[in-house]
Amino acid sequence: MGYPLDAGGVHDYPVKVGSALVTMVDPHRGFEKAYNRWYERDHFYGGCMIGPYLFAGSRWVAPRPLKDLRWPTTEKVASPYDAGSYVAVYWVEKGHHEEHFDDWSVPQVHWLYANGRGFAERTHVHTVVVDHLGAAYRDEDPVPVDLALDHGYPGIIIAWLDGRDGRPAAGLHEEVSRRILPEVLSGSPIEIASSWTPTTPSEEASTGGPMPLGSPAGGPNRLLQIFFVGGDLAPALEAVRSYTDAVEREGLADTQLVAPFYRTTPGRDTYLDQLW
Repeated sequence: MGYPLDAGGVHDYPVKVGSALVTMVDPHRGFEKAYNRWYERDHFYGGCMIGPYLFAGSRWVAPRPLKDLRWPTTEKVASPYDAGSYVAVYWVEKGHHEEHFDDWSVPQVHWLYANGRGFAERTHVHTVVVDHLGAAYRDEDPVPVDLALDHGYPGIIIAWLDGRDGRPAAGLHEEVSRRILPEVLSGSPIEIASSWTPTTPSEEASTGGPMPLGSPAGGPNRLLQIFFVGGDLAPALEAVRSYTDAVEREGLADTQLVAPFYRTTPGRDTYLDQLW
């Protein structure tokens, strides 16, 4: 038997994202082109996409004008707050986290560096593996978050929030999805508000790879949200600003960083001359 004719909603199919890699990086000045070429022509594939159960990936860039729109100016995620020109995001299938990250990814990255396929002229600002908590959607029949990296959204906005008074990320996600996000998403260019929390919460920066991976992942109250924007980033940022204002006003969480990014164009060095 095949799928019923009325199948097609976000919950109707078995392939689901369970965890993600989110890695925010700066190339060293003078190495921007070399870094971009290396990442998109080698590391994007050799370090991630060819791995088992990793089924989608995308890269995003923040030129100087977008960095200037970040808030707040604290340095808990990015230090300084405007560090991090590129972010790459990858989906790993639900139920197969260990098979990708533990069994394949860690040995693979060490093998790549040992065989001359690393790139030392870059700094990890914030690299974290996160578990999927859920998603809020603007539309009745939306693009599922599982397809979001392949859909071709022109921009994303990433927000890092810490639940107040030890409020765990899962509870924070449920509360904002019920009380705040529906009004924020309605009429905005934001189609998906996806929620994540660190797989291994830590207050120390990870050094599990060939180089330090940047700022700490955060504790169990850390909520990382990726907003997928189907139009202009400007009104989307206004919507996210109203969202973080409401979250703080209601005493739910503290905003650590909100950062917008444009989708990169593979095979082109777009925005390389505008990073700083």
